[in-house]
Amino acid sequence: MPRLLPGILAMAAIVVASNILVQFLLGDWLTWGAFTYPLAFLVTDVMNRVYGVAAARRVVFIGFLVGLTCSFVGTQIEGSFGPLVTLRIALGSGLAFLTAQLLDVAVFNRLREGTWWRAPLVSTLIGSTLDTLLFFSIAFSATLAWIDPGTDVAWANEAVPLLGIGPVAPLWVSLAVADWGVKLSLALIALAPFRAITVRLAPS
Repeated sequence: MPRLLPGILAMAAIVVASNILVQFLLGDWLTWGAFTYPLAFLVTDVMNRVYGVAAARRVVFIGFLVGLTCSFVGTQIEGSFGPLVTLRIALGSGLAFLTAQLLDVAVFNRLREGTWWRAPLVSTLIGSTLDTLLFFSIAFSATLAWIDPGTDVAWANEAVPLLGIGPVAPLWVSLAVADWGVKLSLALIALAPFRAITVRLAPS
């Protein structure tokens, strides 16, 4: 466990920071949390490469528990329009994180013997895509209103041009596409620190 502590602390810090920063808007489509949360995939992939699948899954589960704690705290804090975290957001966040991260671990492990960059890039792209689909649809889609009928998501389903310039779609779709774009960009950028960290930590 001591050898996993840096990864555990990094994952916990990313989850806590993302839960805080998601409250602060950046333009029309993003929050600051969109730039910290994808780093969770970097932590998972580093742990997978250096310490293996079991270690990576352990770090993921601890991150999941930290996220649940953050969500619970958020449900107790009242914002301008009710609790900062609704049941749908908490469910979407937890399910998306756990499912996407575990998929990332599995894909990475399948590709781990290939070129050094292929496993982290492909696993992160697949995991990030699933994460985005799960979170935004569960948290905001009108078709899933039955999850928590008391939560008003009318604002997220307002019909607007996609990212302000494309075809008309529910607002949450623009939020999801913008978030996904950030995740894809960071998946590429994270290859450099992934390589540097894993080379440094790799057993001699």
